[in-house]
Amino acid sequence: MLSFRFAWPFSFRVGVISAPLLLLSQPALAHDQPGIAGGLLSGIMHPLTGPDHMIAMVAVGIWGAQLGAPAIWILPITFPIVMAIGGVLGILQVPLPFQEPVIALSALVLGAAVATRLKMPFGFAALIVAIFAIFHGYAHGVELPHAANPLAYGIGFVVATGLLHLCGISIGLLLRWPIGDRLIRGMGTVIALLGCYFLARSIGGIA
Repeated sequence: MLSFRFAWPFSFRVGVISAPLLLLSQPALAHDQPGIAGGLLSGIMHPLTGPDHMIAMVAVGIWGAQLGAPAIWILPITFPIVMAIGGVLGILQVPLPFQEPVIALSALVLGAAVATRLKMPFGFAALIVAIFAIFHGYAHGVELPHAANPLAYGIGFVVATGLLHLCGISIGLLLRWPIGDRLIRGMGTVIALLGCYFLARSIGGIA
């Protein structure tokens, strides 16, 4: 308990400092970087610089923490594995309709699950997460940078996704305190509202 009290503020400060740096570094990591370096770095940056992807992936980790074992590990493992499959479909340009609305819907649904602390068998939760993961992975794959190494790019976005899940699980540790539960539910509400915004924007773009 004592180590957690000291580790959490430090990790929070690191996150606050590093997040703007990651966002500011996007122009420097141009999508035309060749080879493994360009593919790996571009793959890592893609989930971190897309707010719709980022909040959904964090929500997966938080929801898993709310559901407890084994979902706390099953969901964050399921998402990257299935997302990699979706990434391959995107790289191969296999048609997948409504990708942007479904990605936005994932933020809405997962945020609402966190806000309501939705309980269900982890198998059903994993199925929901897997369906959304296909679309997230497809979006990453279809936006493969020119001349980038597909394998390195795929590894990059899978690693970044795992880190975002771990961030969500870390936030889920706040559940041990009553005020933490309220904060997490509030965060889920914000994620759901952002999902509504992204969904309305994507539907408007399609129309």
